[in-house]
Amino acid sequence: MVRAAPYDREIALDAAMSLFWDKGYHATSLKDLEATLHMKPGSIYAAFCSKENLYLLSLEHYFETARARLRTQLLQASSPLAGLGEHLRSYARLSQGDTARQACMLTKTLVDTRSTDPLIAQKTQEYLGRIRSEFATAFDRAKALGELPADADSNRLARRFQANITALRFELHQGAPQDEIVNLADDMAKELEQLRI
Repeated sequence: MVRAAPYDREIALDAAMSLFWDKGYHATSLKDLEATLHMKPGSIYAAFCSKENLYLLSLEHYFETARARLRTQLLQASSPLAGLGEHLRSYARLSQGDTARQACMLTKTLVDTRSTDPLIAQKTQEYLGRIRSEFATAFDRAKALGELPADADSNRLARRFQANITALRFELHQGAPQDEIVNLADDMAKELEQLRI
């Protein structure tokens, strides 16, 4: 069977990512994938080999999309700390129908697969570590520009920043009132900005 064109593959990966993100790896059935991707089982397996491989590709797609969004925000900001603060505040501006208002797909995946699917869990932890490294790099740039003290621990700051994002997205996932989300994101961003010397 002929594989789908590259743009069709991207569309299929985006649809699979949304489905898996919403339902989780275990709760997503082949019937769910057929309906969402508009593909027969044979076509799904021909294009993606297995449900596990499709999930791993969806996770990679999620990670690459999230990393690109972060990098764009940091490039457009007036400084690294301003960019990180903007990243936090951007979650409070998500529209009500935006899928990013739910918990991070990586966080959900780790909870769902840690004791059942070691390969998926391992890949998820790798992506979480790589995102944290992006944060640490931003904190390193802030130090180099004199925004932060030279002895600031970028890795420690990155871990705390990642924890704040996880907490913020969990509040979004629970459906916290919008004004509370705005205030929480703003508090987190201001706390970050107060590190500036």
